[in-house]
Amino acid sequence: MRRTIIYILWALLLAGILGVFAVFTFINKGWIGYVPPVEELENPDYKFASQIISSDGVQLGTFSYSGENRVWVDYDELAPCLVQALIATEDHRFADHSGIDMKGLLRAIVKRGILHQKSAGGGSTLTQQLAKQLYSEVASGTMERLMQKPIEWVIAVKLEKYYTKEEILAMYLNKYDFGNNAIGIKTASYTYFAKEPSELTVDEAAMLVGMCKNSSLYNPLRRKELTKERRNLVISLMEKNGFLTKEEVEEYSAKELVLNYRRVDHNSGLAPYFREYLRGVMTAKQPEKKNYRGWQQQQWYEDSLDWATNPLYGWCNKNVN
Repeated sequence: MRRTIIYILWALLLAGILGVFAVFTFINKGWIGYVPPVEELENPDYKFASQIISSDGVQLGTFSYSGENRVWVDYDELAPCLVQALIATEDHRFADHSGIDMKGLLRAIVKRGILHQKSAGGGSTLTQQLAKQLYSEVASGTMERLMQKPIEWVIAVKLEKYYTKEEILAMYLNKYDFGNNAIGIKTASYTYFAKEPSELTVDEAAMLVGMCKNSSLYNPLRRKELTKERRNLVISLMEKNGFLTKEEVEEYSAKELVLNYRRVDHNSGLAPYFREYLRGVMTAKQPEKKNYRGWQQQQWYEDSLDWATNPLYGWCNKNVN
């Protein structure tokens, strides 16, 4: 009897291992869920704002056809303290794993799942979080929720294969929505502090990284004290991971949460009338005669001529891919 039970337990264990292997194989081959093809992984669908720059290099303003006011920045345009704050807070073993942090995952399972410790963390790496932002839809049922994590793991491993660690960090910060129409780290830096990401101080970087947990909850315009508490937690984690000294922690944590808030929208910036005219030209649709009244036939002729000969006219609709 005892031997039979042992055999059954071993069989169940083996079946579980084979089942897990089968699930990941099916996900990797695209038979379960959605795993983007190589072409999409190498060129993820980021929606960027158009920047209007004068001939002397001055940015007049931006507008976004998609509604996401995002402007890309490369890794070398990020302040070192911003990268350090993000790694210390979200994934302190980021440099050591290949998309999945097994230590963090096991810790989360034991502490959160078994011991019910809320401070245990979720076990998700930065790469997994990026995979979720880029490709995971909101789960609508129990089965979808069960499969969501394994799908994110597979995508995370693939992202680590095609991108360097620096590129993944930049992609994460460029993708995140920091609230108040501040999408991406460049727009967020300008919106909250009127600075470039490379100019952020430790306390400013810590505030923005703290918002990555939940930008609606840690909104410095609505919940200033709560956001400050979150900022100071990020600063303490930077010390824990060797990025700051105890004296620096005391210095930055004592600072008040001071913003230089500038809401970014299509009406802000220089030459708003010119930019609105330019937006109308670039987003124009192909003229159809039926949409013009009788007294507008000359306008239809001119618009049709512009559509055929002017590359700027209707550029957004001519270049949808």
